[in-house]
Amino acid sequence: MPELRFGATRDETVTVGHENAITFLGQEGPRVLSTPHMIGYMERTCRNLALSMLEPGNDTVGTHVNVSNFKVSARCGETIVGEGEHQRAIIHVKSFASRVAEARKQDGRPA
Repeated sequence: MPELRFGATRDETVTVGHENAITFLGQEGPRVLSTPHMIGYMERTCRNLALSMLEPGNDTVGTHVNVSNFKVSARCGETIVGEGEHQRAIIHVKSFASRVAEARKQDGRPA
C-alpha cells in the first residue's frame, strides 16, 4: 500500500530547446527556459512524485503556485480559477545573452 512520505524528493531533467525557451533573444541566442514552462515542469514533477505515493485511482491537481511580484489572476466568468504574484527583472538583452552563453560554456554545454 502506498504511503505519503513528507520530505520526499524527485528529480526530472528537461532539455531546453526552441519549444520551451524564451524567444526575445532571437533564434541564434542562447536557449533560456521560459517561466511558464518552468512552472509547468515543476508542477508535473510534483504530480509525478505524489502519484507514486497514492492509491490507484487517485491523482492530484495544482492548487497554488507562488511566483512573486506582479499580481495576476485567471477567471472563468466571475470565478477566480488562479491567482498569484509574478516577479520580473529588467535585463539588457545583449549582456544577458553573453552571461548565459558564458555560464553554459563553463558548464560544458553548447551556447
